[in-house]
Order: sequence, then structure tokens, then C-alpha cells
Amino acid sequence: MKVKVDPELCIACGACISIAPEVYDWGDDGKAKSIVDTVPSGEEDAAKEALESCPTEAIKEV
Repeated sequence: MKVKVDPELCIACGACISIAPEVYDWGDDGKAKSIVDTVPSGEEDAAKEALESCPTEAIKEV
């Protein structure tokens, strides 16, 4: 599984970082970003929960 955060849609609410800190973190622009190329198998559920919890649907599975 791979995920990407669209910085145009991200409102920097931090929900994804709270849910899956091993997958998402703050970027230099103050918005969330994916910090892994491929989501580790043990983090897939958290990454999906974060994707589904994003209020602006900025996170996409790629």
C-alpha cells in the first residue's frame, strides 16, 4: 500500500498524524505528508483509518 497527501487539499488538521504517526508527519510547508514510500504491513490499518478520517479527502491510496 502506498499513500500520498495532496498539499492543495490538506488543511493541516493533524488527524492523520495522530492516527498513524509512523506513516504521516508534518512537511516543511506545515501540511501533512507521507513519510514512507510504502506503508509497512503493520501500519496499513492505521494508514487506512487516517485516509478515511481526513476531512478534506487529501489522502489518496496510490
